[in-house]
Amino acid sequence: MPRSTEIGEAVFRLPAGVRHLVPRVVRESVRRRVGPFAPWEAGFDACPPKPAPSEHVGPPDFVGVGVQKAGTTWWYELVTSHPGVHRPPGIHKERHFFAPYATKAFGPDAVGRYHGWFPRPPGLTTGEWTPDYFAQPWVPSLLAEAAPTTRLLVMLRDPVERFRSGLAHAALHAAVNLGAVVSEAVGRGFYAEPLRAFLTCFAPEQVLVLQYEHCVTDPAGQLARTFTFLGLDPAFRPAHLRQPQSPTMGEKIVLDAEAKRRLVDLYRADVEATADLVGALDIGLWPNFGP
Repeated sequence: MPRSTEIGEAVFRLPAGVRHLVPRVVRESVRRRVGPFAPWEAGFDACPPKPAPSEHVGPPDFVGVGVQKAGTTWWYELVTSHPGVHRPPGIHKERHFFAPYATKAFGPDAVGRYHGWFPRPPGLTTGEWTPDYFAQPWVPSLLAEAAPTTRLLVMLRDPVERFRSGLAHAALHAAVNLGAVVSEAVGRGFYAEPLRAFLTCFAPEQVLVLQYEHCVTDPAGQLARTFTFLGLDPAFRPAHLRQPQSPTMGEKIVLDAEAKRRLVDLYRADVEATADLVGALDIGLWPNFGP
């Protein structure tokens, strides 16, 4: 008889048109018991795959740490298209490795497992981008322990626009805890404290803060800046440079004018504090907060 994990894989990998003939409640019930799971799900197996004979493992050369719904998938695709960067096939851009360690001890074995997720051939750069790290206050110190010399990428976006995309991403439905979902979406738009935590654990020269809006209007210049920061040839230009590949470009929640005003007021002090931390932050690119 097939193992339960094989049954789960079979259901999960059915063609979309066939898979949807299986009621969703049945699909999710099977998957919750036997997998497969994504890196951000509680049942995911965090043991890394075996590297190829020509590859070595070690701490990532770069880690994108934020923020959700700010074009990070688009930018990661551009970064990993560089010939000097190795993107392991079949491994998601988001590793979510540190999530369980909010409640678990973190030691040398965990550090070794984390390193195992970054196989690469000699001479190439590799890394990950997990936007949730920015919203998890226990991550900066653990990441500094696991990868003290890594370079951090932070993509920020007008927090009101980020909230609109983030709430759409949450896929609200009738049975959801509305207050919890909205509170989380609002909370992800406060940047100063998480950024200060990473700057406490990493030297300023190890952190590059980008603005989504600047990357959209000047992708070539901002990508060259990113490549230079990562020690890569800044002259390389991907073919898909001007094609954002993220749901960030999709539909967003429509805000009532009064609700929008309240959000602007709520975020304003944090935006100013973030600008104090990031000398190159151009608040003028965020129309909700510009002059």
